[in-house]
Amino acid sequence: MAGYRGRFAPSPTGDLHLGGACTALCAWLAARASGGRLVLRMEDLDTPRVVEGSAERILDDLRWLGFDWDEGPDVGGDFGPYVQSARTSHYEQALTQLRKQGYTYECDCSRAEISREASAPHPGEEGPIYSGRCRKIVGPSRTFRRTPATRLAVPQGIVRVQDAVQGAREVDVASETGDFVLRRGDGLFAYQLAVVVDDLEMGITEVVRGADLWSSSARQALIAMLLGAQPPAWAHAPLVVSEDGTRLAKRAHGVAVRHHREEGRDPRWLVARMAHALGLAGPEERIEPRELISRFSWEKVRPGPISIALGD
Repeated sequence: MAGYRGRFAPSPTGDLHLGGACTALCAWLAARASGGRLVLRMEDLDTPRVVEGSAERILDDLRWLGFDWDEGPDVGGDFGPYVQSARTSHYEQALTQLRKQGYTYECDCSRAEISREASAPHPGEEGPIYSGRCRKIVGPSRTFRRTPATRLAVPQGIVRVQDAVQGAREVDVASETGDFVLRRGDGLFAYQLAVVVDDLEMGITEVVRGADLWSSSARQALIAMLLGAQPPAWAHAPLVVSEDGTRLAKRAHGVAVRHHREEGRDPRWLVARMAHALGLAGPEERIEPRELISRFSWEKVRPGPISIALGD
């Protein structure tokens, strides 16, 4: 599958916000500047958090900003479905492969038990590092106190990841993250597994997403390698924060792209403000995404965090 294939993969848990729009701008420019293809994928795997109608609103807001895509849930393509909730059989196949290779085990430990046993009590992305207690319990006669989750038995060793924006990292996943969940006890597949399967099967050559997911890259590179595949390249767009440097509250005034549409803003104004924050445009420009293609390179994109000046 020759040529550049990028993707933008929003979660339909609400309206498109400025952080997501900035990432979309980066993903779109990376694909168009390389003459490649852009895949739009809806990551609706966490069904309890999905907001009805938000997927359609996100697509509508992206088009209002001037973006298009070559494959996606609304335009089709050769590598669909492009909605995660319709891809669970793909994740099951990958989980079966990992199980047959001896890389998974069942775990019925509760969160409270994990917290009590954790050698590192301070929670990370997924809570305290799991002690691996269930990894040591084997045998067909084992009984479970509750429906178990499936964990990855993380092998020892360093995982090296290189990012076009954030630089390089060397991660000992076994010690920094421990054996992490691939499928929850309620049957929902974990993000870590699903995105790897999707990116590999869709032929994604470069993953462009927000810097808040940068720490996931080592785990996902590891899963790809255990599945016998070469991980994609990475480019984690800068995290967008409030002008005072604090975390961007998704419900705050002016954070949703939809807000600016309803205020009658020119989309070129908003694109220019995002591009300026990224380091790709001047502060007073009004510009369409296609006008930024010739200016784009990852070397110009600020690693962040960045804030978007929205004052007139």
